[in-house]
Amino acid sequence: MTEFIDAHAHLAALDDGANGCFVSRKLLRSPLLKFLAWKHRFDFSKPRETNAKYIADLLAELRASRRVSKAVLLAMDGVYDAAGRRDDRDTHFVVGNDYVLATARAHPELLAGASINPQRRDAVDELHRCADAGAVLVKVLPNSQRFDPGDKRHVPFYRALAERKLPLLSHVGFEMALIGVDQSVGEPTRLRVPLDEGVTVIAAHACSFGLVFNQRYVPDMSALVERYPRFFTDVSATTLPHRMSILWRLRREPEIQERLIFGTDYPLSVFHCACWGRVGLATLRQLVRTNNRFDRQVLVCEHLGLRVRSVGELLPPRPAARQ
Repeated sequence: MTEFIDAHAHLAALDDGANGCFVSRKLLRSPLLKFLAWKHRFDFSKPRETNAKYIADLLAELRASRRVSKAVLLAMDGVYDAAGRRDDRDTHFVVGNDYVLATARAHPELLAGASINPQRRDAVDELHRCADAGAVLVKVLPNSQRFDPGDKRHVPFYRALAERKLPLLSHVGFEMALIGVDQSVGEPTRLRVPLDEGVTVIAAHACSFGLVFNQRYVPDMSALVERYPRFFTDVSATTLPHRMSILWRLRREPEIQERLIFGTDYPLSVFHCACWGRVGLATLRQLVRTNNRFDRQVLVCEHLGLRVRSVGELLPPRPAARQ
């Protein structure tokens, strides 16, 4: 029985005055944040207590999992202007790299996923700093961080990623949870530039477009799999109703299945409805009774016949020693 590392789990945090995190008032009023506050019983007026509860809840669910032993905890960088300075006016959510690194150091079940917008002036230096401190990959969300991953001005950053053997985990498709600006930069073909520089790339959400049955990126994903041995895609958030049709499509794509990486997109919910009508009643009953999100994500993939692998084989040793 395979034991997985979750490649895609978010660390969310409020600004407590010392952790380098930030959530805008606009985002705090969003339906997603309100739902998470209700579901996890968060009190946004008490940032330190809320941050501690988020980590405690994550650890409790991860430790209770029968199939997932570790999770890569993801930071979130902000928006940067043309001069490489952070644009606080258009930045709505920041989870600092130092906060993620410290959290991972404190808990052996957690691995640090740094977030570095390649448009920042110190992007390469920050990459080396985080790698030296134990980061195992770098996560970006181009739609909300306002950069084009296909821009060749980012080649020095990608070469540094390849040097440090850190995978790049990049959002693909529409961005709905956070505030997106340019949805076109979520196209998987934009990731050819880092791939050409030798970077191991993990495209998030199985390259699903994110609008229910529109799966326009499957041909692009197939072409990337064929051309680049370092291209992978994770299954995070694919059980959500607006993405789950990608799971049915992947059942007919054995070549792509060879590159599927396990992930959940914690703290988002994991649904079992993708299996309705496709598994027996006993299996469906098992899925309904499995409340642990990590385990349910594993079971949905397995019962749909998808071959999903753990991200551990793609990660550098900890810490990633500089060459």
